[in-house]
Amino acid sequence: MGFPLAGVRVIDVSSTFMGPYCTMLLAQWGAEVIKVEAPGGDVVRKIGDVRGTSMGPVFLNVNRGKRSVLLDLKQDGGRAVLERLVAGADVVVHNLRPEAAERLGLSADAVLRANPRAVHCAFRGFAAGGPYADRPAYDDVIQAASGMAAVQGGAGGAEYVRTAAADKTVGLMGAAAVLAALRGRDATGEGQVVEVPMLETMAGFMLLEQQGGWVFDPPAGPAGYARTASPHRRPCRTKDGHLAVMIYTDAQWRAFFACIGRPELAGEPKYRTIRERTEHIDELYALLNAEMATRTTDEWLAELERRDVPAARVNTVTDLFTDPHLTATGFFEKVDHPSEGPLRLPRQPVRFGPAPFPGDHGERMPHAPLLGEHSLDVAREAGLDEHEIERLVTSGALGVPGRGRHTQDTGETNGGQGRRWQTWNTP
Repeated sequence: MGFPLAGVRVIDVSSTFMGPYCTMLLAQWGAEVIKVEAPGGDVVRKIGDVRGTSMGPVFLNVNRGKRSVLLDLKQDGGRAVLERLVAGADVVVHNLRPEAAERLGLSADAVLRANPRAVHCAFRGFAAGGPYADRPAYDDVIQAASGMAAVQGGAGGAEYVRTAAADKTVGLMGAAAVLAALRGRDATGEGQVVEVPMLETMAGFMLLEQQGGWVFDPPAGPAGYARTASPHRRPCRTKDGHLAVMIYTDAQWRAFFACIGRPELAGEPKYRTIRERTEHIDELYALLNAEMATRTTDEWLAELERRDVPAARVNTVTDLFTDPHLTATGFFEKVDHPSEGPLRLPRQPVRFGPAPFPGDHGERMPHAPLLGEHSLDVAREAGLDEHEIERLVTSGALGVPGRGRHTQDTGETNGGQGRRWQTWNTP
């Protein structure tokens, strides 16, 4: 069985985390993704770029499976090439603010004029029609505006989740929205316009369990969710480390009470049902933390697994690379990148068809592209002849590694493979 999005072409004019995460998922599911980059490239190329190659670790992760085309969309020639790419695409994704999208020919109207069957997906900080619509937004801003930072900090004051939770969640929502829009396009034959606003997406994400009594109008109680708000909700300290234990159902609590030699607690009214347990969650979590301190992590894991109570040791990010389950399932794959050498990258976790993972039958995600690596190929596929391509390269509207006004020889060698070019990293 092939990948479900095979044959779908995506033009990705997004940068940083959110849009590229969306299009990486589409690429992992089989779509052809053409990443359009401006001179200088996606700013994420520079994050953690300790080698000075504009291939930082975030970029290497989130842009796997894509082809890079460098276009200067401030030039008429660059915009003309983009219009050709849009005309042959199924999906166009960008995270430009409305006025920039209009100026560069990427508004919904412009895209659908060029290709009436296209899916136009625009990531926005805030939905159109509200007073925040034109404001810039990043992950931290949306964590704050959506209530996530306040919930994370609790009584101690607002705190950010220490990962780009909003960017990645909204990117995932965008991928789902694109799939729904493609289904609609295929059913009607007409293009689809998709707006994925960060604030509204994350507000809905937060309110799922945090709305509390404010589900009712007028409110029947406070907002929030007592279990996640408990100050005792944290990994438990054991004799020799930490352990995450999540006891939720009636059966799991009965098993835990029996495990600590206090089965009678299951019969107490305040612990009998999930409603009562949630109301007394601080007591239960305090009990759990006290009991966990009496044994080692391995002793508890063995006991809780035997009783089918969910638990896991607390991994660091580094621990993931030696986790026995991730190792057994082949979660990480090793790839050879043309400029960065051997890399270890996470596979996409979703399984399609009878093969456990794409790599199990020899298929690998292509490497994250060098800036402008595929400019010539894509330009030719779009129908440009060699004379047109030469004119665009000379003007700087189309970027090709080693050529153009933004390219300079660093004078360094690259592991014996010839000169290293510092390409399009200057304004």
